[in-house]
Amino acid sequence: MTDPASGWSVADPFDLPEWLGAEELRWTTKETGSAALIEGRLTGDGDHELGLDMLCADVAFPATVVSEQQRHDVHQAWHFGQVLILVRDGRHAVAVPLTRWDADTGCEALRRFAKAIGVPPSQLSVVLRL
Repeated sequence: MTDPASGWSVADPFDLPEWLGAEELRWTTKETGSAALIEGRLTGDGDHELGLDMLCADVAFPATVVSEQQRHDVHQAWHFGQVLILVRDGRHAVAVPLTRWDADTGCEALRRFAKAIGVPPSQLSVVLRL
């Protein structure tokens, strides 16, 4: 269900492209700042690419980035060792219970994302541009 205020809806990991489970994956970002949304992309061995961002779900100023229900769901998933995957305008985001992105939590979120889509974490590399 799409939240009318934020435009985010919960994505089903099983609706993601099949190539995600068949190739070595690499997540890259050019951003390492403090924005609520860190744009990234997930690429495979071939020419495959999926827009996959990191979304800090606890950001509330100057405006909230997700609904209270989605924020609750992000925290609940994280508490149970999972991650909530959201989608808006065709771009996916891994939602994390943070107000400010950091590399350690980003790597943990991607490990949980790999688990959610049935991919061994060893099949996923993270590239951060400084």
